[in-house]
Amino acid sequence: MALDAHLTELSEKHRALERQIEQEEARPMADPLKITDWKRKKLRLKDEMERLKHQTPH
Repeated sequence: MALDAHLTELSEKHRALERQIEQEEARPMADPLKITDWKRKKLRLKDEMERLKHQTPH
């Protein structure tokens, strides 16, 4: 059950980063360095979620 909670937490962080990226991209003078950093973090979260999903017993 702890694994499910961890996956849920990672998923929420992933969605929060997506919202940050969308908000920054909507700004007239968006900061491309922030966006790139957030996209990298988002990708790391996605990779970790996939790795954990494959570790769960079916």
